[in-house]
Amino acid sequence: QVRMVESGGGLVQPGGSLRLSCKASGRNFERVPMAWFRQAPGNERKLVAAIQWSRTNPYYSDFVKGRFTITRDNAENTIHLQMNSLKPEDTAVYYCNAVRDSDFALPLYDYWGQGTQVTVSS
Repeated sequence: QVRMVESGGGLVQPGGSLRLSCKASGRNFERVPMAWFRQAPGNERKLVAAIQWSRTNPYYSDFVKGRFTITRDNAENTIHLQMNSLKPEDTAVYYCNAVRDSDFALPLYDYWGQGTQVTVSS
């Protein structure tokens, strides 16, 4: 059974930083791209960043480019999201999932973890 456990969220002031972690289990994630998504209240879940097994050429959505960095520890089936220069509009629940090679916006599994809440506010 696929399981994603996200952690690291919290309350931070604008301009601050947070580092999210996601531990994946229940499947062989070798060669599978992984991604972070986020969902703000009343909005659809959106792709934030994605990373290949090879860790080359990570993908970033325009709204986080230059501020967020996605990394991956293949030995631990874990991905991280370093978030710097946070803005109030980054406030959302952040989720991780395996994604399709052909389109990072498409999750590989219907399962979603509980996510981790990020709130950016003064």
